[in-house]
Amino acid sequence: MSTPTPPPGYGPQDPQQPGQYGQQPGYGQQQPGYGQQPGYGQQPGYGQGYGQGYGQQPGYGQAPGQPGQYGYPQQPGYGYGGPQAPLADWLPRVGASLIDGLISTVPVLIGYGVFIADVFTRQNRYDNGPSAFAVILLIVGALASFGLGLWNRVFRQGSTGQSVGKSVLHIKLVDSRTGQTVGAGRAFLREILSGIFNNACFLDSLWPLWDEQKQTWHDKVCNTFVVRTN
Repeated sequence: MSTPTPPPGYGPQDPQQPGQYGQQPGYGQQQPGYGQQPGYGQQPGYGQGYGQGYGQQPGYGQAPGQPGQYGYPQQPGYGYGGPQAPLADWLPRVGASLIDGLISTVPVLIGYGVFIADVFTRQNRYDNGPSAFAVILLIVGALASFGLGLWNRVFRQGSTGQSVGKSVLHIKLVDSRTGQTVGAGRAFLREILSGIFNNACFLDSLWPLWDEQKQTWHDKVCNTFVVRTN
């Protein structure tokens, strides 16, 4: 009697050829890795690096978590396609400036009030001029106001992006190209330009109302944005 021919996929095969259908590998033959499926090309087994084999697309292959990879949106910086954070509206910017101005002027207002009161008091007594105390207090108040404004608008805002007023109204000064803080030097230059432009033409303060990037003139010169923080 002749030996029946086994169906395709069963029986002995060339050990160099891959198995078919339900054929089990022989003794010593390596089984496919965990997660590997025959017929799909080489897919990564358990623990194999992401970005190889299954799911790999042309142009990818970066390590997980790096900017630009699928699933991790790349943030190209504020100079490419506009800022990532929403731009601050005009009213919060004005409100922050008023708060900062009020904080800075408190010491000089106190000194000036004492000085005026002293002058009127001495005039009623027919004395000549204000007292030395009133003059000294006025000078100290002016210096305190200048120092407070320098700390608030230059050093604090340059290092954190927020003056006291901006912190209260949840807005922030950032570099238009990187989105980072601008530093004390550029914050100081911005304050000087703001004073020059606003004294020359009031349109500087109003410019964010119709500007596409909501910038003042001194923002444009210094490459800065004012954005919302919440």
